[in-house]
Formats: sequence, C-alpha cells, structure tokens
Amino acid sequence: MTAPVLEARGLVKLFGRVVGLNDVGLSVAGGEVLAVIGDNGAGKSTLIKCLSGALVPDRGEILVDGVPVHFKRPQDAREAGIETVYQTLAVAPALDIASNLFLAREIRRKGPLGSVLRMLDTREMKRQAAEHIQRLGITTLQNIGQAVETLSGGQRQAVAVARAGAFGGKVVILDEPTAALGVRESAQVLKLVRDLRDQGLAVILISHNMPHVFEVADRIHIQRLGGCAGVITPASHSMEDAVAVMTGAKTLTSASGS
Repeated sequence: MTAPVLEARGLVKLFGRVVGLNDVGLSVAGGEVLAVIGDNGAGKSTLIKCLSGALVPDRGEILVDGVPVHFKRPQDAREAGIETVYQTLAVAPALDIASNLFLAREIRRKGPLGSVLRMLDTREMKRQAAEHIQRLGITTLQNIGQAVETLSGGQRQAVAVARAGAFGGKVVILDEPTAALGVRESAQVLKLVRDLRDQGLAVILISHNMPHVFEVADRIHIQRLGGCAGVITPASHSMEDAVAVMTGAKTLTSASGS
C-alpha cells in the first residue's frame, strides 16, 4: 500500500470508566476506500469523531501525510483536508443546492459590495457548484438552484457527499451514507464513493450494510469492544468472516489496525 494520507496510532479515549477506544490504529491512503465496521458500542463513532476533530483522544497520535496533527475542533480537521458527512445530514433544507455546497464557505462579491456590505456572489457559487456536481458525475441533481427540502433522501445525501468531495482535499469520511436509502439511491451513493476514490481521495466509510461494504471497500477495519479486531479485504475474507470477527466468534492472527 502507498503511504497513508491519514493515520492513527494507539488512540485511547476514555469516558469516565468506560473505554471508548483502546489502543486503536488506522490508516488510509489516497485512492482507497477503507470501511469501518463494528457492532453498536464497538467504538466506530468515537474513532471517527477523533479523526474528524469532534473529540480529542486522551492518548495516541494522528498523522496527515506523515505529519503529526492535533485536532481540537472539527474546523482544524477541515483545514487539514478532512471532510466528514455524518448520518444526520448537516444540510439547510430551505437553501438551494449551491448554497448548501458553500455553507460556511460562501463566496462574497468583489469590491466594497462584498467587503463592506458582505453581499454574496450567488452566480459564482452556482457556477462552481455545477462544476463540482458535474465533476463527480452526479446526474440526479439537475437544477443547482433547487431547494434541498424538495429533494429525495438520496439526492440530499448526494449534496452532502458532493460538498465533502469538493472541499475535502485529502480525506472524506462518510457515516452510514446509505442507512435510510432505497436500493436505487443507495447504488447512486455507492457510485459517488467510487468516484471520490477514483479522483484520488482517501475515503473512510462507516456502514452496517455488509453487501455495500464488500462492494466498494478496498480494506475493512473491524472494531470490537473499543479495539481493532483486525483489518481484512473483500478478497481475503467473506461477509460471514467479517461478521464472525465483529461478534467475537472468530479471531484474526493480526489485529494491528494498520
């Protein structure tokens, strides 16, 4: 595997006496989809929150392009090129697609209109948003000025993923992106995941859906009881193997998390 874009070493996170993470390692390279699976309470959410700056680990280190980083808030992770799309989509339903793509990154008009009156350059945002949508190959979003509240669940997910893909310079983390979607819309989101990977981004996919995981993942990181139970690939192990390791019915010879 090529050098990792994002790497975690020996992460520990405690919540009082409850161990959220226990010496967990993880690595993902550019142009790779790393799936993270695990039962409820296995530490998946805690791990992702540490990687995205929502939580600060008690011990261990996180490296971006081999350089140690210290995220104290999500903005720190975003500035390092890590974008996260949580299951509770952070979209503004009343705003249009373009405005959602540039949420908190709005482009102001040039000159005094932007600097003094703080007026937004909606035309430029729509132009760039259309470019991002087209570059990702998203065909379900035709009208960039359409309000997000009028979109289907799959289309809203596409908006959130497109925003992450547009601004996530290195890593895109997707938390259960197909959880509430039907078969057709799930297929569209999985295509987006592959498109992000093909553009050279590192993608971390958290999912309970084993067929989806085995369809798009290059490697699969298995969390169990706050630790890493091992890393497998769809070529080396079956879905049944993955579930057995996840539940403790089977153990792997190596569980380093690398």
